[in-house]
Amino acid sequence: MSLPVVAIVGRPNVGKSTLFNRIAGERIAIVEDQPGITRDRIYSKGEWSGRSFHLIDTGGLEFGGDDEMVEYVRQQAELAIEEADVILFVVDGRTGVTATDEEVARHLRRSRKPVVLAVNKLDHQNHHKHAYEFYQLGIGEPIPVSSLHGTGTGDLLDEVVQKLPDSTVEAYDPDTIRVSIIGRPNVGKSSLVNRILGEERVIVSPVAGTTRDAVDTPFTHEGQDYVIVDTAGMRKRGKVYESTEKYSVLRALKAIERSDVVLVVLDASQGVTEQDKRVAGIAHEGGRGAIFVVNKWDAVEKDHQTMQRFVREIRDAFSFMDYAPILFISAKTGQRVSRVVPVVKEVADQHSTRISTSVLNQVLQDAALSTPPPTVKGRRPKIQYGTQVSVKPPVFVLFVSDPDAIHFSYRRYLDNQLREAFGFVGTPIRILFRKKRRD
Repeated sequence: MSLPVVAIVGRPNVGKSTLFNRIAGERIAIVEDQPGITRDRIYSKGEWSGRSFHLIDTGGLEFGGDDEMVEYVRQQAELAIEEADVILFVVDGRTGVTATDEEVARHLRRSRKPVVLAVNKLDHQNHHKHAYEFYQLGIGEPIPVSSLHGTGTGDLLDEVVQKLPDSTVEAYDPDTIRVSIIGRPNVGKSSLVNRILGEERVIVSPVAGTTRDAVDTPFTHEGQDYVIVDTAGMRKRGKVYESTEKYSVLRALKAIERSDVVLVVLDASQGVTEQDKRVAGIAHEGGRGAIFVVNKWDAVEKDHQTMQRFVREIRDAFSFMDYAPILFISAKTGQRVSRVVPVVKEVADQHSTRISTSVLNQVLQDAALSTPPPTVKGRRPKIQYGTQVSVKPPVFVLFVSDPDAIHFSYRRYLDNQLREAFGFVGTPIRILFRKKRRD
């Protein structure tokens, strides 16, 4: 289930990025006291009253004029509005209603999306009366806030959360394996989907960026139900490409959220790039099962060590994902594509593996006897017991005498011991250390 989306919009220099940072809880967006700083939409996650949501910061909406960058920023903001479930419309309470505010309000009314009106820069209680004039925008009740100081943001988020759509459960059977295909543009993701499905179900084009939306395609293989999602390629942040691209990135992020297994498609003819690391990192941080799929293998000149060299390159570049299998395929010719779905099934099973507490603790005991935790300040931390608390990905809580004394290298050692004992092919695992409470 993907999170709902809240888009922050408004004319330039009303404090959208400051409010974004306040809600996100960190300084992500660039904040400067001049208009036009935020060019592209910036994404983060917000949470309030137990509800989580994607948060989009946008550049300022301006209407009229022929400036190319103004037009680009407007397109970006309009696409954010199209994607949003709730729109957070920010205005400047110090300057009052402007013609641009009125134009933005007309635009938002036409969108028919739920809108929350934030009257920003009202830093003191006695300034709140300035919010009343914004009733004339016809958007609804103006909520006075100061994004700089945080006052009023609680009331604002209460209203946002109230307008979020109800959580919906996907119609798929719980046993359905959900797979998303991610990667840079033009690495052959759509061609791979077509090969897996055995028919032309999605558009394939040699032009980078053809796939705009992330579309679910159910299929069945050897009695197992799957849903495969082709996503638009992700480009490096900060470069100005066509305006639809940033829109597609959010859809790819949402597809990953809904996935059990992610196919990270690499281009064999180009090797591993920094952007590939960023794309794969999204799946890893999200705790999704992952498989590296090296496409266009038919286009590579080979000798008897070519595959081994490429494996080493991948393992060096993605050292944080050494658990992920690597497949070498050609979506164009069909070479080894038949191996993809069986490996997806294996990874999905590993992603949902649950280990009994007794077996887990036997492995932990053996690991500690073989290699005890290193001493810290003359004291050796002791692992009392462990238990698995969740799956997808598997998460383990280990109760220890001193959690802070467990060195990173020993955490890595325990990770390796659990993988040696139980496999966990293709899935990240999480090991959390907690101090055992005294009875």
